[in-house]
Amino acid sequence: MSSQIRNQLLERISNGELPPGAQMPSERELSEKFEVARTSVREAMQGLVSMRVVARRGNRSYVAEHLPGVVVDPHDRSKSFVAELFETRRLLEVPLFEMAAERATDAQRDRVASVAACFDASLDIVEFRRLDREFHTTITAACGNPLLIELYGKVLDQLFRSMEFFTLLSAESNQPEVVQIIADSCVAHRRIADAFSTGDALAVRVAIESHLDSVEQSMVDDLH
Repeated sequence: MSSQIRNQLLERISNGELPPGAQMPSERELSEKFEVARTSVREAMQGLVSMRVVARRGNRSYVAEHLPGVVVDPHDRSKSFVAELFETRRLLEVPLFEMAAERATDAQRDRVASVAACFDASLDIVEFRRLDREFHTTITAACGNPLLIELYGKVLDQLFRSMEFFTLLSAESNQPEVVQIIADSCVAHRRIADAFSTGDALAVRVAIESHLDSVEQSMVDDLH
């Protein structure tokens, strides 16, 4: 039972649901969630600590951080900042996705396909962004390199927490364009997932580059 709990927590950490630095749920919360005694939860947490995935600070447990946070200053350059973030993301994400496509297990490929199936053009921007992050972090988790996963997660944090992105996507005047971005991205995510499911790293590269180019162009050229 403790191994099952550990593996489920490890999956939540790997896919970014519990990012580096996040406080882990308490023993009480986990014992209630999994309907087990606290002893099993304690053993699972000890396993994560021994794997150096979780670190203890006093009487609390946190997802381990091995890299400093990524800090940027947009200097009120909204469109330029968007372009810089996409350039950084492209340099990290394309080779990471290729690596993940080659290394993924069957279970990880199934998980990516499952997330991709949830995309629908009717999603609002809040739910789309949540699903978008889950999709990209689920693929990245399959690369098998904890440091790369953490670095990529910190870059995504800058993107998803950026006020520049929020302002562009939430502006009333941009809503027709945002609807189109969501619709196009849903198609692109399914294309990426299809390539990923076959382990075709080159097809994954082509699909993710096309997707990032399209979204960046839409945000820089069409939103205002």
